[in-house]
Amino acid sequence: MSDSADSPVPQEMLLSLRGFLDYLQAECGLAKNTRLAYCRDILKFFDSLRKGSVENVARIETPHITAFMQRLRTQKAADSSVARALAAVRMYCRYLVLQRVLTTDPSAIIQVPSKWNRLPSVLDDPAVRGLIDSPTAGQDPFAPRDRAILSLLYASGLRASEIAQLPLHNVDFTVGVARVLGKGSKERVVPVARQALDDLRRYLPLREQLLTGSAAAATAVLFVSRRGWPLPREDIFRIVRKYVRRMGLPADVSPHTLRHCFATQLLSRGADLRSVQEMLGHADVATTQIYTHVDASRLRSVHKKFHPRG
Repeated sequence: MSDSADSPVPQEMLLSLRGFLDYLQAECGLAKNTRLAYCRDILKFFDSLRKGSVENVARIETPHITAFMQRLRTQKAADSSVARALAAVRMYCRYLVLQRVLTTDPSAIIQVPSKWNRLPSVLDDPAVRGLIDSPTAGQDPFAPRDRAILSLLYASGLRASEIAQLPLHNVDFTVGVARVLGKGSKERVVPVARQALDDLRRYLPLREQLLTGSAAAATAVLFVSRRGWPLPREDIFRIVRKYVRRMGLPADVSPHTLRHCFATQLLSRGADLRSVQEMLGHADVATTQIYTHVDASRLRSVHKKFHPRG
């Protein structure tokens, strides 16, 4: 008998998924990247259902969800991926209850898998400074833009998606702040360090040169491509990786690494947790607390100074 995953997903399932994604956007206000991640998770869930000969979402029961979780663990999915997949399935089941496709929520009794919070990797000050200084005009005509991106990532702790969407008029060069649209379309005001503002000013003449033709009228964002169109989030990642390779830094250094560095540096210098939470745009302070565990050198110095046997 052929594997059910080899055949197309039933139309009824696809229609249900489409309605769910509309619900996530219109009712829940989830960001595009979160909706895409949930979509991938639900498609994997559908695949698991069909392996169990379930092709009607009205037949979903608790054992089908536990089987899906077990399948992810068998595939050695990361704990964070398993937790997110369960969150997606839970929200999908709640949606099916709201639509009266299901009478009860089969995911309600499933425990959230315990997750080991890995400490985020950070770079030391010389490595960060070398990375920001690595774009040089002699090697690349787009160096002013790339340096401004690296500088802003580190100076303000913005996500790559937030930098990609940031309009130029949302940066107040006089006050030194940026109005940022974060996850869930929540707006926050983030300080921008003076050095990052200087790098942005040096980039603006290049931006004007790149804004030609139809792109000039259509582009309000701060960072643009060589053709003058908004720079996609994926290109922010590619730009960072380009200079990471040039500097010989670890291959896993990404825009999020600079966000980690931003938070760690603030906390290690005495910033209060709530202020850092607000600047990062974290909905839950528990997400920000992980950075309090990163600066081991500071903890050692505190222990040595204050402990009687330090």
